[in-house]
Formats: sequence, C-alpha cells, structure tokens
Amino acid sequence: MTQSSLQPVLQKFNITGAQFRYSPLTAGLINDTYLVTTAEHQQYILQKINTQVFSHVGELMKNINHALTHLSATDYAPITFVNTKNGENCLQENGVFWRMMTYIPNSTTYNTTTNTNIAYEAGRIIGKFHSLLSPVDPNLFYDTLPKFHDLDHRTHQFEQALQSADSTKLKTAKEAIKKAHSFLNELQDLDYSKLPLRICHNDTKLNNILFSKNTDKALCLIDLDTLMKGYFFYDFGDAIRTVVNTAPEDEKDHHKIIFDEPMFTAFIDGLATHPHLLTKAEKESLPLGAVFMPFLHGLRALTDYLNNNIYYKVAYENQNLDRCLSLFHFAEKALQNKDLMAAYIQRKLH
Repeated sequence: MTQSSLQPVLQKFNITGAQFRYSPLTAGLINDTYLVTTAEHQQYILQKINTQVFSHVGELMKNINHALTHLSATDYAPITFVNTKNGENCLQENGVFWRMMTYIPNSTTYNTTTNTNIAYEAGRIIGKFHSLLSPVDPNLFYDTLPKFHDLDHRTHQFEQALQSADSTKLKTAKEAIKKAHSFLNELQDLDYSKLPLRICHNDTKLNNILFSKNTDKALCLIDLDTLMKGYFFYDFGDAIRTVVNTAPEDEKDHHKIIFDEPMFTAFIDGLATHPHLLTKAEKESLPLGAVFMPFLHGLRALTDYLNNNIYYKVAYENQNLDRCLSLFHFAEKALQNKDLMAAYIQRKLH
C-alpha cells in the first residue's frame, strides 16, 4: 500500500489530523498491518483483514468485541478499537475490510527470546487471559476458522494435497511427508473426552503477546482473529513452541532448534500464578499438547507447500517446507522432553 492509497482509508476513521505517516509491521503472516502516526504524534494500529482467510468478518468482530468486554484488569491492558466516522468498529471499502486500534505506548513484541523473565510473563499473561474469559460461555463464539486445530481435518487436507501435488514437490518434501505420518501415529494418544471447552486465542505464539519496553511485563494478547472454542493445550502448545525454542519458525539449521528447559520452567512458573485455572485432565494433556501444536503448524505449512503456497505469505518458494521441517524438528524435541514436562507441571500446577 502507498501513502496516497492509505490516506482516504485513514480519513474515514474517527481520528484527528489530515496527514499521517505509516510503516508496515511485517511479523504477521495473514493480515496486512501498519503503524500509523499522526502529525500530533498519536499512534494507531491499522489492519487490512485478509478475507481470503477470514470470510465472515462480521462474526469475527463480534467475537473480539464480546471478549474485549472481559479482557481488562489491573494486570491486563485493554485493547480499544477506533470507530469509523459512521460509528462502526470496522470499515468496508469495495469489499476490503479495515480496522484500527489504539497503540499501547512503550510496548513491543518478540519473535523469540532467551530471557526467562519474558518466558515467565508469557505464561502469566496467557493464564490471565484464560482466567478473565473463563466465566464466558464458549458456545457464544463463532468459529472464525472451523476445525482450525482439528487433527482429522488437517490430516484430510494433507492427504488431499498429497494426491494433487506435482511429482517434483513430492520428491523435495519426501522427508517431511515421512515425518508427518510418524507424528500422526504418535498423536493418536491425545484424549479430548475429559477436556473442558474454553475460549482460546488459538494463536499464542510469542509475537502475539505485547510486552512493556520498560519493565518486560506482559501487557496483553494481540491478534484476536482466531478467538473461538478450543482446548487449553492449543494455547499452551503454541506458546511453548516459540518460548522454549529460540530459533525462528523457518530455521534451516536444525542444530539451532532446542528445547530450553529453563525457559520451559519459567513459563510454567508464570502459568502457576493462576493455580486454580486448569482441571486435572487439562494438566495431563499439556506435555503432548506441546508436541501437537508445533506438529500441526508444520503439517499446515507442508500442506500449503504442496498446494503451491496459497495460505501463508512466503518470501521464497520453499519457505513453507523450511517452516514445516523446523516445526517438526521442535516437535521431536518436545516429544523427547515429554516426561520432563509432565514432572514439572505436576510439581508446579498440582
């Protein structure tokens, strides 16, 4: 987007000023996001919603607005939408949807970290998020991405991609395909039957947590488009894959992919500040959940690679395959540390 093309969009929101500066924020893989600065130095976050991924924007915004009425506390920073001049919290222009949020000053995000204080705060704020939403009926929330973390659904998509992919890609992805089938056998042990449904964020990678630049305190979770029903191990496993592994998601050198035990224990220590949040069955599901989520993301990346990169943004042709192999490698590390995780969770969250 250019300055001239964004200007008319910005002028339809209820903000002061005639001229704005903007800079793209590139951490997200789905929506287009910009930091907007007015001439008076006020700052906002502007997002263009990817309607190829989120086809029901109205229901998506209802989910977020419903959750935001609960997501505010002395230790949880509220997110505020800026209305359009017509009083709407989302702007539709020629089939394109835009929304604007207030920018929380002196805040930052991290793609990865080696700081155990950040890991602790990530665990604490995810626990706080679930504590604030725990009184709310999950069935009131629309499934913005139906079957988002459904293993059977993702397996079916993967098998379909195997049938339609060209022979060159199948050959290039041979190692990843073999690993996918191995993990699918391992994850049959996950038992959902005793797990309560919760309102989950469903995308709790580390860079979806906002931190204070001054104190390293976690402020809130951002990018709430995937708010919907789910199981706590979804959010747990997604966080673990980016907090406990210090390598980027598409790291090619797999020697750099680790399971950092001090980062794991710090995260659990933060989660333990909400001692009554989880049921016994939920606690028992967490170690395998830390395997499930990186594997599932890897499977989705592999499926997208086989389907010619139609879902995730890629900077080069094989980036989705690199993501897949990196995520599978961390899932293997998590599987090797399953007993370690179970013992520490039992001790801290008993």
